[in-house]
Amino acid sequence: MARHFITSESVTEGHPDKICDQSADAILDAILEKDPFGRVACEVLTTRGLVFVAGEITTDCYVEIPDLIRELLIEIGYTDTDMGIDAYTCAIITAIQEQSKDIAMGVNLGGAGDQGMMFGYATRETKELMPMPITLAHKLVRRLAEVRKANILSYLRPDGKSQVTVEYEDDKPIRVDTIILSAQHHPDIKSEKLHSDLKKYVIEEAIPRELMDDRTKILINPTGRFVIGGPQGDTGVTGRKIMVDTYGGVSHHGGGCFSGKDPTKVDRSASYMARYVAKNLVASGVCDKVEVSLAYAIGIAEPVAINVNTFGTGKIEEDKIVKILKKLFDFTPQGIIDKLNLRRPVFKKTACYGHFGREEEGFTWEICDMAYAIKREAGI
Repeated sequence: MARHFITSESVTEGHPDKICDQSADAILDAILEKDPFGRVACEVLTTRGLVFVAGEITTDCYVEIPDLIRELLIEIGYTDTDMGIDAYTCAIITAIQEQSKDIAMGVNLGGAGDQGMMFGYATRETKELMPMPITLAHKLVRRLAEVRKANILSYLRPDGKSQVTVEYEDDKPIRVDTIILSAQHHPDIKSEKLHSDLKKYVIEEAIPRELMDDRTKILINPTGRFVIGGPQGDTGVTGRKIMVDTYGGVSHHGGGCFSGKDPTKVDRSASYMARYVAKNLVASGVCDKVEVSLAYAIGIAEPVAINVNTFGTGKIEEDKIVKILKKLFDFTPQGIIDKLNLRRPVFKKTACYGHFGREEEGFTWEICDMAYAIKREAGI
């Protein structure tokens, strides 16, 4: 039997890069709430004692960006410089300009806000139709945040990371081989207690018992100490966790990040659409695993290419699947925005713990409402 291993990682909301992603999307949501047609391309950088916001924003409304950033930092838990950054005293600098008129000229006519390749993926490995390694990695860091915010483990601080390696046999996940969990903590906590608590309250709660065995390796804070964290320990920038945001490296990635971009930017909206289509394809029974790829030219509405790869699991030929997709779905930016209802302030909560595999309110691209139509057209 063929065996291989796949590894994926995730990070908490207090990770410096995720502070930036959430900040960019908090700004986007605030603008969309007042101006659903606002154009936003927002980038954020954070380092010790500083958050810097830059980008192109075109809107008729006004939002107080420093207040949004401070509210977010408080929500995450950064209220003391000892933790990594202080929401009340950190410097916040903004450098905002309008969207380029050259870009706006094409977008105003319904064209794509940029060129690029976007990918969507789905697989039967989990009930969410996501790869198992990234699903488990997200569950670990979400649980880590839960026990911190609920004061179950009051010595924890906002920064943290996880990594999960899953063993596959004949392309099916059979066990968790390695778990890595790094959690920022108060300097007075003893290593032995930290290890015991994180194993009991986080790992054993997040990872199904049947996936672990006596060969599963568990590494907690591998360096031995994680006190200095957040922007004090590492500079954060928007868009550096694109594999965390998507499929954990299992699928291709076009390279464009999502956070801080309004839905006219196909980096975001077309990636959501590709996931929506991929999930419905798997849910329909047409295939067990699929990658959907879209490509766009800036200012042009229709994609220049649509491709499907079922990795040999398709019940019908891939070219027939593409024809079905073209018949059932509108892949223009406006068509995607309308289908997925993307002119709403729903993006801040996507900016941490993954954009996909979350069957929560607002995640319209996770709804399998087209599975029957696909199945009917495929004749299976």
